Amino acid sequence: MSAVERTETQAARARGASSTQAAGKQGARRQAPGVQGAGAQGAGARGAGVRVRVPAKVNVQLAVGAARPDGFHDLANVFLAVGLYDEITVTPADELRITCSGPDAHQVPLDESNLAARAAIALGARHGIEPRVHIHIDKDIPVAGGMAGGSADGAGALLACDALWSLGSSREELLALCADLGSDVPFSLLGGAALGTGRGERLTPLDVGGAFHWAFAVADGGLSTPAVYGEFDRLTEGTDVPAPAADPALVEALRTGDAVALAATLANDLQPAALSLRPSLAATLSAGTAAGALGALVSGSGPTTAFLAKDEDAATRVAEALLASGTCRTARVAPAPAPGATVVGAEDG
Repeated sequence: MSAVERTETQAARARGASSTQAAGKQGARRQAPGVQGAGAQGAGARGAGVRVRVPAKVNVQLAVGAARPDGFHDLANVFLAVGLYDEITVTPADELRITCSGPDAHQVPLDESNLAARAAIALGARHGIEPRVHIHIDKDIPVAGGMAGGSADGAGALLACDALWSLGSSREELLALCADLGSDVPFSLLGGAALGTGRGERLTPLDVGGAFHWAFAVADGGLSTPAVYGEFDRLTEGTDVPAPAADPALVEALRTGDAVALAATLANDLQPAALSLRPSLAATLSAGTAAGALGALVSGSGPTTAFLAKDEDAATRVAEALLASGTCRTARVAPAPAPGATVVGAEDG
């Protein structure tokens, strides 16, 4: 078996296809009851279900402004969806419950704090439907890794419930609900590449002129996004934090599909805060760069680190070197861009 788990493109990836674990056994698979609903039966025929696939993201640029009075920060957040996917299956049930399987499933909350549960509740409330559904999350996006796994699950559950209940909501309606759920959730629905402004929820799609190949180093444990922003505020206290803006050279590199130019413009204003909270990430970044990555950065709030390579083979070599360095728990390779949340099939309950 290969040391590095390879992720195929969405078009080629079948859920039942074999995959190789990067560093030993996969996390134990978990199913446990979670949220309970009440009231009238939700819409949808008993026994029918909907399955949705949702990608991870990497922030190729994350420019962060000073904290606003509401505690949020203005952002210029250039998202790029990558071919690591969670799959969300929603079926009718007697009550709202969440189950989860896959690597690190034990870290996923199974109550109303889960964005998938919140998405079902919000969509049901909008249409007068009691969300009596079983939401199963098949995790493949690193948990608490700065790759928007929780946001992906929220977007996936929203799209799956909309299809299950035959609501036919417009993309604009769904994006508005996503924005209420969290700053990264709208992009998980959209996919591709986009500039996020405001809290990151106001999206402008960006053109991508070619494939980009990435290696991702998954660290032990997670980093709290609020804690990273809090550390950013501490590190920048008393300084003049510039208004965030997208780098025109980075946007052009995406448009032309130029990996070398994109690597030269990768930027994450949260990286110093993430490194302050998790100094060991510096060794991971150095190991990937020494292995030939064109560019490297912490993904979002971390602790996953992302390495841009010149092609698929180079990404695999970087991932193998990261594993050999002992500076990460697992390493993954994935292409970009990837489509956003997509209904991929019906399921029997």
